[in-house]
Amino acid sequence: MTPPRPVLRVLWSLHRVLRRATGGHIGTRRAHGDRLGTLFLHTVGRKSGQPRANGLFYLVDGSDLVVVASNAGAETEPAWWLNLRDRPEAEVEIGGERQPVRARAANAGEAARLWPRLDAGNPEFIAYRAKARRPITVVILERRRPLPVDI
Repeated sequence: MTPPRPVLRVLWSLHRVLRRATGGHIGTRRAHGDRLGTLFLHTVGRKSGQPRANGLFYLVDGSDLVVVASNAGAETEPAWWLNLRDRPEAEVEIGGERQPVRARAANAGEAARLWPRLDAGNPEFIAYRAKARRPITVVILERRRPLPVDI
């Protein structure tokens, strides 16, 4: 069960502080097989133009990273996804390393193939899709230069 939104905001803030204090060595986890990892996605605010960072679960699909624009099943899409739709170039931070990516929405076939893996890694995604009154977007982060194999 997902905690109430105010509790999530506090947890997300603590997660950011921990990641910053350790240079990303704590607060991110590498994905392995179908086990989801955690990354920080660095975007630019579409309205403010200010840098933004969001912690997200991800999985590796070939040379791409995959994240979910669930916003915990809220009716609105997450701001990070709105930012990426306006400016798809971003960076991901995993284990203290930052790498450039380009974001795009998964097509229907890709999403259908990826949802079982995502749901296995985080069953809350099933509840989020049931709760949301909108389609939840699977986002493909295409690596713009090679990353180590164990990301």
